[in-house]
Amino acid sequence: MALFPFCKTPAGAIRVTRIQLVLYCFLLSLIIYFLHGRQGAVGVGSPHPIFQALGMDRGRVMTDMTIVKAAVPKTPPETPWGAPLVWGDSRNSAWRRAKFAQREIRTGLLTLVVGTYAKFIRRFLSSAETHFLPGQMVTYYILTDNPRSLDPPMELGPDRQLKVVPVAELPGWDRLALRRMTLLADAIRSPISGEVEYIFCADIDQEFVAPVGEEILGHLVATLHPELYGMPRNAFPYEVEEVSSACVQEDEGDYYYTSELYGGLVSEMYRLARACSLLILQDQANGVMARGLEESYLNRYLINHRPTCVLSPEYSWWDSALAADVPVQRLVSLGRQCDAEDMQKRDEHKC
Repeated sequence: MALFPFCKTPAGAIRVTRIQLVLYCFLLSLIIYFLHGRQGAVGVGSPHPIFQALGMDRGRVMTDMTIVKAAVPKTPPETPWGAPLVWGDSRNSAWRRAKFAQREIRTGLLTLVVGTYAKFIRRFLSSAETHFLPGQMVTYYILTDNPRSLDPPMELGPDRQLKVVPVAELPGWDRLALRRMTLLADAIRSPISGEVEYIFCADIDQEFVAPVGEEILGHLVATLHPELYGMPRNAFPYEVEEVSSACVQEDEGDYYYTSELYGGLVSEMYRLARACSLLILQDQANGVMARGLEESYLNRYLINHRPTCVLSPEYSWWDSALAADVPVQRLVSLGRQCDAEDMQKRDEHKC
């Protein structure tokens, strides 16, 4: 009775007791509702294989991920340090396309084709002919251990050409990944240097499915990892072993970048490839291998040398439970997508 003195009326004790009973029931219902909601929020499903492979605390990571992804805007216009964060259909991208369209720019698209990856080359090139920098001068640089995989030659459009750069056979994915930065640096030094203004490095097991225009051009360009965009910082699979040259401290890092597509001015790309190759060689000499292979060294470099242009996950995407929602899929990873699909979908994607 003392808890609700404002309820006392001339009607007597019975009426007061009924009001109290209603209030108590209402409060009890609120308590049950919030307790039930809290239990539901904690009950997150099993983690994606990327977290299982990294041995991360799945409950904490997945719960944090759900909260953070809901709060992150889908199309922020720039990074915290002021570099454009490129979404292809934004006004800023339209302005950038108009700006670069006034110049004649020659751009290189470099990819490594070894072993069984030769099966992806025609699909990659034909899609690039349609969607990669349409209307611009483009040279495709194919680093391959089997030049015959390009026979018969593909017919290219105007202002397009293809150059084959032979490389030694590189069996095994680990060995290939650790050699790619060195091969990239060597190719830029000769023959690429002096032939193009910009160079982009892309994995061959990808397909351009929508326009990728001049909005991607910049001094140093990186692409956000589609499964890690919007994730909390503790979900990024940076190298954490301090003995590795790729090690990233807990207070470092803004984004996690994919190695599926990155580029920039030829001079900037040479510095990147050279620096990463030296870090990799240093670790190899000490018997160390970063867990993300060359992607770990790429992210280490991009923390020290922040990109001047960051591409959204539109420019590196695959069908995954954790992939970011994007307005347009522009470059799709067939390799990663096929790895995650069942046999029926693998056939659909022609894996």
